[in-house]
Amino acid sequence: MKVLVIGSGGREHAICYKLNQSSRVEKIYAVPGNAGMAKIAQCIDVKIGEEQYFEKIKEIVEKEKVDLTFVGPEIPLVDGIVNYFNDNGLKIFGPSKEAALIEGSKIFAKEFMDRHGIPTPNYKVFEESKYAFAYIKGHEYPLVVKYDGLAAGKGVFICKNEEEATQAISSVLDEKIFGRDNQKIIIENFEKGQEISLLAFSDGHNVACMPSSQDHKRIFDGDKGPNTGGMGAYSPFPLVGTQLLKEIKNKILFPTIQGLKDEGRLYVGVLYLGLIKNKDEVKVLEYNVRLGDPEAQVILPRLETDLTEVVEACLSESINEANIKWNSKSCLCVVLASEGYPGSYKKGKEIKGLDIEDQIDDLIIFHAGTKIEEDKIVTNGGRVLGITALGEDIFKAKEKAYQAIKKIYFEGVQYRSDIGDKAYA
Repeated sequence: MKVLVIGSGGREHAICYKLNQSSRVEKIYAVPGNAGMAKIAQCIDVKIGEEQYFEKIKEIVEKEKVDLTFVGPEIPLVDGIVNYFNDNGLKIFGPSKEAALIEGSKIFAKEFMDRHGIPTPNYKVFEESKYAFAYIKGHEYPLVVKYDGLAAGKGVFICKNEEEATQAISSVLDEKIFGRDNQKIIIENFEKGQEISLLAFSDGHNVACMPSSQDHKRIFDGDKGPNTGGMGAYSPFPLVGTQLLKEIKNKILFPTIQGLKDEGRLYVGVLYLGLIKNKDEVKVLEYNVRLGDPEAQVILPRLETDLTEVVEACLSESINEANIKWNSKSCLCVVLASEGYPGSYKKGKEIKGLDIEDQIDDLIIFHAGTKIEEDKIVTNGGRVLGITALGEDIFKAKEKAYQAIKKIYFEGVQYRSDIGDKAYA
């Protein structure tokens, strides 16, 4: 079969990597892809979000006789590409526009959780900064300010005091830093605890959980600095044992899938739960409607079952019948980012040392913001590479990943040195 993967990040490279291992897949296309994906896929330059990009991707699918399209990032899903493909009789994996709204709007997600009794931190919604400013006066801190729409992981501000909260509110509602028509925010109570990423395959009626993982969203060691799209992850997360997993399924995962179904938003695809575990219970911080990034980079290498078989089980509403197997190894990913990220950064820096991938067993370099320029691979984004390693446990995987990082270089490279330290904290 022929498969097309939409996207250009580390998540999409991980999807291509897993598809490339399938004996059923004869060719992979990537739109637009990156330098790493180009080694195993034919990359075609259609920019996500540009004018008529649905139609351009559809033309590729029809011309190349693609059997399945796998959507990586959230923007096409929220824009409704699944609806468009379904209307044109083309097979595609991902939730519909109606179901994807649980990521497209944080306010919708919060109100959905309220309707279905799904635990989430207390919150208030604001459209005008003057009311938000009044609300935060004398409030307990830290406090979380969230932009309602999509923001590539940069729309959440954890504010330590009133000054920081004021700046976050002003940036979104007054300065309109996200440049969209939708200018609403949530102000949410801060919850202390361990963050958990739990992803599941869904056929709209039933689910199959993936191994647990933990993301590291802040730019600097010790979870300091602003939020990013993710600076590293590892799997499994030892905190998530049998009992906690059962609690998450019964109180959050199943009610979410059933609630969406009851509201006419049948959810077929990958559902991501961003959770916080405090001493009393687990709560939902966010939903994502696709594989996480960098969680995909530490989960997919552990998948032993053919990914196309899992996708087809979802599309045929038979996920309960799928025998999905995972290997027992641990996996850890460290993101190498451009200087200045998550703010402004320069592109076009030559990347050296990538041949280390061939010298260390169970090491995978997932490309994100990269491109081929003449005969060189250069930086082309904020998050550039995901240095990923498998090991007998988290510490062995971490040792292997950081060993490889010492050999990789581009000007201004930055990364966290503490990925995985919370595994047994």
